[in-house]
Amino acid sequence: MPMTHTLAKGTVLDFSLSSDDIAQRASALVARGQQIQDDVAAQTELTFDSVIAPLGARQNEQDADYSLITFLQHVSTNRAVRDASSAAEEKLQAFEIESMMREDVYRVVRAVFDNADEMAKLGAEDRRLVEKIEQAFRRSGLALDREARGRLGKIKTRLSELTIAFSRNVNEGDGRIVLTRAELDGLPDDFFESRKTEDVDGVEGFVVTTKYPDLVPVLKLAKREDTRERLFVVESQRCPENIPLLQEAISLRLEAARLLGYKTHAQFVLEESMAKTPRAVLDFEHDLRHRLSALGDREMAELEAMKRGDCEAAGRPYPGLFAWDYRYYSNQAKERKHNISDEEVKQYFPVKEVTRGILDIYQKMLSLRFVRVDSPPVWHADVEMYEVWEAVGDAFVGHFYLDLYPRENKYNHAAVWPIRAGFDRPDGSREFPVAAMVANFPKPTLSAPALLTHEDATTLLHELGHVFHSICSLTKWARFHGTNTERDFVEAPSQMLENWSWEPSVLRRFAVHHQTGSPIPEALVKRLVNAKNEGAGLANLRQIFFGMFDMAIHNSAEDDVDIKQAYDQLYEDICRFSLGPHKTWVAATFGHMMGGYDAGYYGYLWSEVFSADMYDTRFRNDGVDNPQTGLDYRNEILRPGYSRDAMDSLEIFLGRKPNNRAFLKSIGLDATAD
Repeated sequence: MPMTHTLAKGTVLDFSLSSDDIAQRASALVARGQQIQDDVAAQTELTFDSVIAPLGARQNEQDADYSLITFLQHVSTNRAVRDASSAAEEKLQAFEIESMMREDVYRVVRAVFDNADEMAKLGAEDRRLVEKIEQAFRRSGLALDREARGRLGKIKTRLSELTIAFSRNVNEGDGRIVLTRAELDGLPDDFFESRKTEDVDGVEGFVVTTKYPDLVPVLKLAKREDTRERLFVVESQRCPENIPLLQEAISLRLEAARLLGYKTHAQFVLEESMAKTPRAVLDFEHDLRHRLSALGDREMAELEAMKRGDCEAAGRPYPGLFAWDYRYYSNQAKERKHNISDEEVKQYFPVKEVTRGILDIYQKMLSLRFVRVDSPPVWHADVEMYEVWEAVGDAFVGHFYLDLYPRENKYNHAAVWPIRAGFDRPDGSREFPVAAMVANFPKPTLSAPALLTHEDATTLLHELGHVFHSICSLTKWARFHGTNTERDFVEAPSQMLENWSWEPSVLRRFAVHHQTGSPIPEALVKRLVNAKNEGAGLANLRQIFFGMFDMAIHNSAEDDVDIKQAYDQLYEDICRFSLGPHKTWVAATFGHMMGGYDAGYYGYLWSEVFSADMYDTRFRNDGVDNPQTGLDYRNEILRPGYSRDAMDSLEIFLGRKPNNRAFLKSIGLDATAD
């Protein structure tokens, strides 16, 4: 179990910044960056040390300030701070765009890149730094004429503005609805505790928001279809102002790709991925969709039969399956076929015990020791802070934060921000990494602590996987640290660790009843594990839909793709559920499309192939508690970051090239079937 102590001075970042502090730091970063680039451009002796090292060191030193002041827009309770953080991000991204358009800097970078003798003297990571900096300049348009470069710079600046506005709208544009207790039939008692109420025509109503701890339970548990439908519509009509922002972004991305000589934005993006081409992505998506088709048909037939039965019992006609039915009837299938429910399971998943247990797993697997800090300097009272040390000896590794509960104007999903990368300082000392996990798990109630569903616990394992990818990475340059890997590999380490939530021996370590303290019964664990692949066909088809929608809008050679039509048609074709008669614009809150996953959403399923192979080949065979396997994983997958290609790391860890057999088996498919 993590220890606690009082924080030593000088080891943390300052989150108590005012709006003025943020603005001043942003200006200082721009000024310092400008000076470094001017100095580099003025060099006459063009070597790695005079040109490349200062540019790499600038990213090393300034990333922490950059990440800190832009992170606060997602978590601060102060509107002025959030606004200043957003404004700072716009300013800093605009400067970075300008920086990548500097011909004078590219000239000296290219001179080093073209100097075979100089390159031959460099170590592997230094040589890679030269190659990636040169590539970044080239992909920013430095080979274009002045007019085209100017237009590209304006496009990138506008895209930065659109991204920030889109994210701010999602964070601050929560929907709400007031529903009576009768309308919320099926929700557990703890859902109503401490919940805000309002009068609805003389009847007490409960305020339900579109934040995950409200949205997911209602869509999963509410027995009344009209209740699920109303909340789905509220969620699906959020942020209409984001549709034109996304539409403009799609058009600008295509224009930028064309300027750089690519046919589509996806072609441009995928050049740096493991997949390499849109054709490879589409072949992957189509092949998996084909394999899942029959399974999806069987699952749909089961859900339709359940809803038909419910309609007949209620004396009303069967209207078909709608998007607001997906979570409800998928959950009903688990309950009816496996005699298991979230309400039963979550009694054994109090958030503190689950967090403690999962941190213990990571400590043992990665040979680390975590120390919880007393009264830490954080951005909100709910946030916990942990130091990370080597399990043996007194070597410090880094620290991380956990911000697990929802609040107004906070980031609405679950994600990890690598706030500071680790890197080597010129004097040989080490800068230590910092990461923050942000989630929206249910809060404690008057009668019970915060209780997680099994899905929540799996999310916690996944996101902490991103945390420790950042913490355990050990690279010379921040540019290659941690999760700065190929976009279609970055999820694989975290996805691999989700498997621990299905291991009976692991579950029994931390799943205890929140009242009695008794461990989760073996019979319940067995039912839970047996239900693992229930609905796997439709769940994976849903992921294919998101990836195919992404490709539809980003691999098109047309700049006027109809977002709503593309979304609605693909959803109904692939996911099999109807969106109903309502005018919705679900893509308005599909944050991945404006949050760095454009032409990259396929990566979630793509990287699942690698995660399943790593788990099945090494951890399942060697034992999930095998310390050498854990160390190999830390040293060969997490430690290198992007200092080498992900495929090289995979082949070293696996002892062979990866394949998809374990993945197909993990979702109940025959790897040998056509």
